[in-house]
Amino acid sequence: MVKKEVPGLIVRMATADDAAVLNDMIAAFAAFERLPNHSTVETLRHELGRPDRVIETAIAFLDGVPVGMSVFFQTYSTFAARRGMYLEDIYVKEEYRNRGIATAVLKFIARTAVERDYARVEFTVLLWNTVAIEFFETLGATPTSAWTTYRLSGEWLQRLATTE
Repeated sequence: MVKKEVPGLIVRMATADDAAVLNDMIAAFAAFERLPNHSTVETLRHELGRPDRVIETAIAFLDGVPVGMSVFFQTYSTFAARRGMYLEDIYVKEEYRNRGIATAVLKFIARTAVERDYARVEFTVLLWNTVAIEFFETLGATPTSAWTTYRLSGEWLQRLATTE
């Protein structure tokens, strides 16, 4: 079930001027997910200011207070023969959860994807984050059990890149 609009909530695309606000939220999100954070105001400002930037971000303000954000980027589906969107992260500050803010951010992302004629929006959820899984499923998202996510990074990425 999709919640009704949240009075006083504005969701918009973030700009390089939002880098400090986004960086604070990314740091809090990284702590929640128990991950190291290498984001800085400078790296975000640089990326968001690039004409060829890879990421896009949406930011949510409730009565002018920044309360949530998302990071996403364009993908392509070989078999759908259309572009898509990958939702890298969505985050709402803990004290603002369960108010419909995450739903509003996802609606913004869905509208953006539809306006761009994208075939789909995809994302992954940590298996231990049952609250997020339940939330996404109430919006109609379904897990793709036929796929397993793999990651090549760090030493193994370097090793593969330099192997003759």
